[in-house]
Amino acid sequence: MLTRNCLSLLLWILFDGGLLTPLQPQPQQTLPTEARENEIHLSGQQSHFQRVKRGWVWNQFFVLEEYMGSEPQYVGKLHSDLDTGEGTVKYTLSGDGAGTVFTIDETTGDIHAIRSLDREEKPFYTLRAQAVDIETRKPLEPESEFIIKVQDINDNEPKFLDGPYIASVPEMSPVGAYVLQVKATDADDPTYGNSARVVYSILQGQPYFSIDPKTGVIRTALPNMDREVKEQYQVLIQAKDMGGQLGGLAGTTLVNITLSDVNDNPPRFPKSIFHLKVPESSPIGSAIGRIRAVDPDFGQNAEIEYNIVPGDGGNLFDIVTDEDTQEGIIKLKKPLDFETKKAYTFKVEASNIHLDHRFHSAGPFKDTATVKITVLDVAEPPVFSKPVYTMEVYEDTPVGTIIGAVTAQDLDVGSSAVRYFIDWKTDGDSYFAVDGTEGTIATNELLDRESTAQYNFSIIASKVSNPLLTSKVNILINVLDVNEFPPEISVPYETAVCENAKPGQIIQIVSAADRDLSPAGQQFSFRLSPEAAIKPNFTVRDFRNNTAGIEARRNGYSRRQQELYFLPVVIEDSSYPVQSSTNTMTIRVCRCDSDGTILSCNVEAIFLPVGLSTGALIAILLCIVILLAIVVLYVALRRQKKKDTLMTSKEDIRDNVFHYDDEGGGEEDTQAFDIGALRNPKVVEENKIRRDIKPESLCLPRQRPPVEDNTDIRDFISQRLQEHDMDPAAPPYDSLATYAYEGNGSIAESLSSIDSVTTETDQDFDYLTDWGPRFKVLADMFGEEESYNPDKVT
Repeated sequence: MLTRNCLSLLLWILFDGGLLTPLQPQPQQTLPTEARENEIHLSGQQSHFQRVKRGWVWNQFFVLEEYMGSEPQYVGKLHSDLDTGEGTVKYTLSGDGAGTVFTIDETTGDIHAIRSLDREEKPFYTLRAQAVDIETRKPLEPESEFIIKVQDINDNEPKFLDGPYIASVPEMSPVGAYVLQVKATDADDPTYGNSARVVYSILQGQPYFSIDPKTGVIRTALPNMDREVKEQYQVLIQAKDMGGQLGGLAGTTLVNITLSDVNDNPPRFPKSIFHLKVPESSPIGSAIGRIRAVDPDFGQNAEIEYNIVPGDGGNLFDIVTDEDTQEGIIKLKKPLDFETKKAYTFKVEASNIHLDHRFHSAGPFKDTATVKITVLDVAEPPVFSKPVYTMEVYEDTPVGTIIGAVTAQDLDVGSSAVRYFIDWKTDGDSYFAVDGTEGTIATNELLDRESTAQYNFSIIASKVSNPLLTSKVNILINVLDVNEFPPEISVPYETAVCENAKPGQIIQIVSAADRDLSPAGQQFSFRLSPEAAIKPNFTVRDFRNNTAGIEARRNGYSRRQQELYFLPVVIEDSSYPVQSSTNTMTIRVCRCDSDGTILSCNVEAIFLPVGLSTGALIAILLCIVILLAIVVLYVALRRQKKKDTLMTSKEDIRDNVFHYDDEGGGEEDTQAFDIGALRNPKVVEENKIRRDIKPESLCLPRQRPPVEDNTDIRDFISQRLQEHDMDPAAPPYDSLATYAYEGNGSIAESLSSIDSVTTETDQDFDYLTDWGPRFKVLADMFGEEESYNPDKVT
């Protein structure tokens, strides 16, 4: 550092004292470039504006970084060939840092750095210089470009950008095993001096690890480092620049190194004998104890497999590994019995699952220990001689019949008596009973196989000395069948025979069913009933496989002669006692085609002529319907004609006497106006005389004999008649109407009482007899009135 500073000071003195003189360019030729330190000559121009080539000594300056002097740092000097030293030339500076970082003396061309520079922030600056006439402000020559480089000093220490580091290496690795490579970065200029040349060393971590000083690779330095002795190591690494020389800057980082495990240790039992105590009542598959072998390795290298060495008692037990704790769990494979054997001894072997062949020479990776198991006596419940009891009994067996027995024993030392009873929670408890001392099972009710074919219940046995100790066993009772139901035809068959059937033709196959047992358990036989065997139309052929065929015995059948045949079939089973039944089959005669396909079995076909087609039947039915329609139409027309004749006959008397409340339109208006609307409702209600039949003289009110005490009525009628006779504007009190309207120009003229005289003289109706037969009834009515009304009321 001191040498470099002295050299810089010497150069500055040389430049500042003017010891170096600029080169003068020669016209019409290029001067050779010569290196001048800290001075740049700018070529001038000849008079008459002749172009002269520039003669550069160099175009690059250097400046020290991190300059800490009190005065601005001198960089260099600019000089133009046209500058005669009389002060007529002005120098200007532009570009990177001009005016802020670098300044120039306009008269002398000296360049200074006015602040400290950092090469790591900006390594060089590009600037432009120009010489200008101080009076005319015109450039004396073109603008020139030059570079100011910041010269590096060792001001940055090496840094580990990726630290701290974590690494691992297998235990028991040989010397020189690769661990990790570290790298430090120095921000100084690697092309200048040794400021950026880094050397690595270990400050902490010897003698276990070493590091390459140039590459930074860390390796093991000791053989057989054991993870079980020490697992974690912290190594302190230093990186120093200047090639590690005195005065260089240094940086450190920490490397955490872990020894990874290898299977270099076998499992070992902490003791040679394990004692276990197990109650004899322990269930099969239960864990009765744990043993453990110790392996100092880690992870899968410490996984242990346990096995029972074949020997005394080992077949009653099994051992498995607990994956979490690596313990050996001993389980019971078979039941223990204190009364049979009280202790067991066997050996257990523990071995590693994942072996490393590099360590086989150290010996087998396994260990053996002895296990002694003592069986503890436990009060046990009675033990049944069978796990399940199966019994059989016939249905309808008398109540109280013994069908079997169960047996249970107390196997403990000093055995106790046993009592039996049925588990009342089951459904079969009411059909059977058990003897509490002997264990015999008897029927308690009559059994029916068709209702329940099998019973399943439980019997409990308990010790007399300790009733709480009980055991249970299942009882399965099958009810055997007794042949009590006859076989029957399984399904109702719709049997048909063709009219063109041939003798020996099978027209139907039938099967049978029996409620006693399924058909697979019996053999059924079929035959024809004896009463039907005489000249039968059909017969039964037994196929000997629980089916039979109905066989035709005639050559053709006729529906017209007989449509239905009834065939009695006898079915018999093979059980004891033999049961049989007679089943009547109905056989219908049908019309078929030549292939035997049924075409028609309808009943109406019996009454049709042989060979009559369907089209002919439809035509006949259509003719019948047309004839019936004609008859109905004819009868309807006759009824209509008869009704019209009745309305116009001479016997049609439709007259009535009624009171008017309105005058109406006269006799000629009877077709347009219903005079019946003017009737007195009281008269209609009292008389109720039909207008469409001939009135009888005995039914008229006038033919009734006079009553002595009806003077009030007569006075009322007389008064009303007199009032209406005297008032020509009032409507008539009474009127005589006929429904046999004659029209205008009648010789009888009007029969209305509107023109009646107002005198008190009696009217004479004898002239009605002269009007002819059409008014005979009217003349008789008024003539009769004269006969029984001698005293006329006026």
